[in-house]
Amino acid sequence: MDIPELPGFHQALKQELTFPLAWGTSPFRDFGAWREAARAKVEEHLLVEPQDGTPYAPEYGERTQGDEYTRESVTLSLTAYERVRGVLLTPHGPGPFPAALLLHDHGSTFDIGKEKLVRPWYDDTRLASARAWAAEHFSGRFVGDELARRGYVVLCLDALGWSDRGPLTYDRQQALASTLYHLGSSLAGLMAREDVRAAAFLAGLDRVDRRRIAAVGFSMGAYRAWQTAALSDDIAAAASVGWMTGLKEMMVPGNNTLRGQSSYYMLHPGLARHLDIPDVAAIAAPRPMIFFNGALDPLFPAEAVRSAYAKLRAVWRSRDAEERIRTKTWPGLGHVFTAPMQDEVFSWLDDVL
Repeated sequence: MDIPELPGFHQALKQELTFPLAWGTSPFRDFGAWREAARAKVEEHLLVEPQDGTPYAPEYGERTQGDEYTRESVTLSLTAYERVRGVLLTPHGPGPFPAALLLHDHGSTFDIGKEKLVRPWYDDTRLASARAWAAEHFSGRFVGDELARRGYVVLCLDALGWSDRGPLTYDRQQALASTLYHLGSSLAGLMAREDVRAAAFLAGLDRVDRRRIAAVGFSMGAYRAWQTAALSDDIAAAASVGWMTGLKEMMVPGNNTLRGQSSYYMLHPGLARHLDIPDVAAIAAPRPMIFFNGALDPLFPAEAVRSAYAKLRAVWRSRDAEERIRTKTWPGLGHVFTAPMQDEVFSWLDDVL
């Protein structure tokens, strides 16, 4: 009997996916030419037009002084459609500083977005929710505040559906995605375009050394981090914790991706006819990249992670840059970004930036 989310002919559809544009199997022999063609193919499948001509028109909130950095809110236009609110942390000192574009996770929790990574000093209700989230996933830490203490400018913005751009409810995600598809647009494509624009905004700040900007994320934020590195030359390095897989290996009964809902934030229709998931991330090669997964993460089968990591390392190896990519599966851990994982990422960022 067919499993509804996996019809009997799904294996035939899998076999049709040969990823003909992947580096090493595509007709391209020059890496630069391949990179340009692969990025163009991804951008074609975003379905959302580039927004480069839209003025950011940033509006800043009152600065709040901390012991080692200042906090301020910022509202800007990432697209022509909507203003987006975020938070900006700046270390004390003359600068310019290295910077981190922090990209929040999904987690089926929508009352907080940017607050999952940066301690909300402006809202006690959200602070309580954010502390609970940090305790569950981040060893009680706020990753953005930790990076600011280490000397990084930090920018974190709400994705559509979270915090000030929501809160959405879990069962409305699919309706939102369907609406955008009917309008010739895409939920995942919109998020991708916004993240690329956020990177460019961060690179344009006087306080930031535009040569030293990292994209950092956990879970869906990890997906956003490597995707932004693939699509933006403003990102010099990326740290992705808890989201990397091979597509075919992931498409198995019971996998979260097959449920719809949250998967629409990471679904570019038709792209798999050309590129596997790690092929897209490899567009960022040979820039420094780090990928972590928990060995017990229920969202990503171990074989899917191993397959993806091997494919990624092969691309960096082909560029004589294998030392610039680090992949690691953490024994005994599930879908988390614990303090030891954070410390290793932070130390790595200090080294590569």
